[in-house]
Amino acid sequence: MNQAAATVRIQKLIARAGLASRREAERWIEQGRVTLNGKRVSLGDQANPHHDQVEIDGRPLSKEQNKCYLMLNKPLGYVTTAHDPQGRATVFDLVAQVPERLFSIGRLDLNTGGLLLLTNDGALANSLLHPRYGIPKTYRVKISGELGPVARQSLEQGVSLEDGITAPAQVSRIRESSRNTWFDLTITEGRNRQVRRMCEAVGCSVSMLKRVRFGTLELKALPVGRFRHLSAAEVESLRRL
Repeated sequence: MNQAAATVRIQKLIARAGLASRREAERWIEQGRVTLNGKRVSLGDQANPHHDQVEIDGRPLSKEQNKCYLMLNKPLGYVTTAHDPQGRATVFDLVAQVPERLFSIGRLDLNTGGLLLLTNDGALANSLLHPRYGIPKTYRVKISGELGPVARQSLEQGVSLEDGITAPAQVSRIRESSRNTWFDLTITEGRNRQVRRMCEAVGCSVSMLKRVRFGTLELKALPVGRFRHLSAAEVESLRRL
């Protein structure tokens, strides 16, 4: 009884591990790439994540790990990949002492710093990245010169990029100097280099970019290059999104 209650659909296990979306995992099953305890599985088959051996293309899926949720203040100059062919530093070098095998929820490019979430909870990661949920992400942007009313209105209404018009963004002016303007830009999409491309499209030259908020979480005073574990309440707030 308890053993049966502990079983989970195999495509869900694969998604939890962060290897693929549930739909992609279902395609792998249909293609015969997934086995359970040495036997090819079918859609609907279930496994116990603590005891059964699931393999994809002959490579074992790790047994269920303790769930880990970290917030990292990513420094500039770090890539958001586990291994970099060019030998550059990766964000995973900064959390090397954490025993769990982690992956990032989304990415920040080399020259973007700030709030980055790391976890081994594939199901939550896939949900937070799914376009239909439109999880808000806020970036602190520094540009040369002013953010004029036309440029601001374009950002707020949606900008035409080569991969389509962006969803409306929220702009909050922070401060200005004689040479620069700082503002917060909140978007609900996750396109590649989206904030930089949006700003460039409206004639703004970005000189600094940092993510300061992801969903319900704020970076606040976390030092650059440091990380902290999320509280149970913070994880639950992400799940409610």
